[in-house]
Amino acid sequence: MPSRHAIVTFHDPPVPPGASPWVPGSGPSPDVRVVEPDPAWPDQFADLAATVARVLGWRALVIEHVGSTAVPGLPAKPVIDIDLVVADPGDERSYVPALEDAGFELRVREPWWFEHRLLRPRADAGLPACHLHVFGPDSPEVVRHRLFRDWLRGNPDECARYAEAKRAAADAATAAGEHAMQYNARKERVVREIYARMFAATGLTDESAGDDGSVGA
Repeated sequence: MPSRHAIVTFHDPPVPPGASPWVPGSGPSPDVRVVEPDPAWPDQFADLAATVARVLGWRALVIEHVGSTAVPGLPAKPVIDIDLVVADPGDERSYVPALEDAGFELRVREPWWFEHRLLRPRADAGLPACHLHVFGPDSPEVVRHRLFRDWLRGNPDECARYAEAKRAAADAATAAGEHAMQYNARKERVVREIYARMFAATGLTDESAGDDGSVGA
């Protein structure tokens, strides 16, 4: 379990000189469409989770539906976000080949950011569109994602606020011809504000916390 300080601190390390998070042939998606909520999204997650569990067995420590498609009634990009926890994300041989055999392909490798990896289904795999995020057991991102999902599920006003920010960011990014990473940047301020309120309400921060949710000295 990560520390409270790690959970409320946003970690945005720069890409090391000469490195790229994208594996050769990959890059950010140009599709920034935000669509109305689809009641099929939970079933799509269940199908994907069953596939991952089948090929990884006990190596899949956690398979969690996160992101906007995990929040009923929330508009989202039609891509299922999944957090997969394995013992050591850096040991790709222990899980990537099995996932590749099941139709996934490795798209992102970020050893400088909690050993994060990201896989997506191949176009010919017949799987629902998804981002399969791989983290280790001590990554605070997994805890943050789950808390954010549950906070939006339990707070309709916050959910509506986030939906408005998502639609505005998607419209602006589409008009500017931007990709998904730029779309994410456009809604980041609202996301951080929601996180700060969530951290305070859950007791993870106190009056010394900054606006970004980090704990003051």
